[in-house]
Amino acid sequence: MLMCVLGIAPAFSEQADQNAELAKELQNPVAALISVPLQSNFEWGGGPQSKGFRYLLNFQPVIPFTLTEDWNLISRTIVPFIHQDDVIPNSSQGGIGDIVQSGFFSPKKPGPGGLIWGAGPVFLLPTTTERGLGAEKFGLGPTAVVLRQESGFTYGILFNHIVSIGGTRSTPDVNATFLQPFLSYTTQTYTTFGLSTESTYDWENAKWTVPLNASVSQLLKLGGQPVSLQLGPKLYVEGPRSAADWGMRFTVTLLFPR
Repeated sequence: MLMCVLGIAPAFSEQADQNAELAKELQNPVAALISVPLQSNFEWGGGPQSKGFRYLLNFQPVIPFTLTEDWNLISRTIVPFIHQDDVIPNSSQGGIGDIVQSGFFSPKKPGPGGLIWGAGPVFLLPTTTERGLGAEKFGLGPTAVVLRQESGFTYGILFNHIVSIGGTRSTPDVNATFLQPFLSYTTQTYTTFGLSTESTYDWENAKWTVPLNASVSQLLKLGGQPVSLQLGPKLYVEGPRSAADWGMRFTVTLLFPR
């Protein structure tokens, strides 16, 4: 009773509601939420001899821009920092890979049935600093995402298709479709359990690469800063001979609510 009189209980309830909304937005790729994921991927068994190790740090800032009263533009950037040993036999490489830049035009409010969606262009930028770390091609194509959120569940799919239109002639052309179906459940304590694939079909070589990702993440605050910590295994269930066998992913995501 004393806590209610002092206003502590309402403040606690308001904070809980804010955390719940933040945990929900974190699962939405086109939420109007500034986030900065630092995604560390450790992969083993890659290369033609299945002896390769690869460390991939994806710097993935997500920045929403207000266009009108009804529409946002969501900028999603992936900057890969890579170190690998024996993925190319008897050699090591390290540096920046090719940057992928996406822009999703998305309605601010869900559509009929609670449908959330966004669509726009995606660009492949030839920013590779060392041979073997990227396609070294400039490419473009469409991208889209559609999802629903209800009763703690988030489920949907993200898609893009990139075709190269320029770059070095010494590397193969890019003609690839990316599909990322995802499913997650967030508990009342802001713990999220997720399952997804990040499948790519290479039309040039008629090959699928299909890593299956499972994860558990926790939303918390460090010194007042909202942070999400995520950990989970990765298993390649399909891929070319050079694909890794398995891996682990650890992601730290800094959140900046508006």
